[in-house]
Amino acid sequence: MLANLAIAALGGALLFGYAKLNPEASLAPLIVLFIALVIVCGSALTYLWVELPTGATGVRRRSAWAAILGFFASVPIAYLVLVVVFQVLPGG
Repeated sequence: MLANLAIAALGGALLFGYAKLNPEASLAPLIVLFIALVIVCGSALTYLWVELPTGATGVRRRSAWAAILGFFASVPIAYLVLVVVFQVLPGG
């Protein structure tokens, strides 16, 4: 979840800055890109970070379940960051 939050926070800051610099611009394509980026990067980083527990030391194993965990964590995190950026921050 930390990977998802880090990617979402960085992307949210960039969206906020772009919205402030271009108040008349349509943000819909950028928001879709933001959500897709958080989902893909968050799932990939969670897959790389989370390992299956094993009895043998030094054996590293990965599972698709880790990527699914990243996916399910990334969706609400992306939307919560969007809420903070466009509803909570002053002038958002």
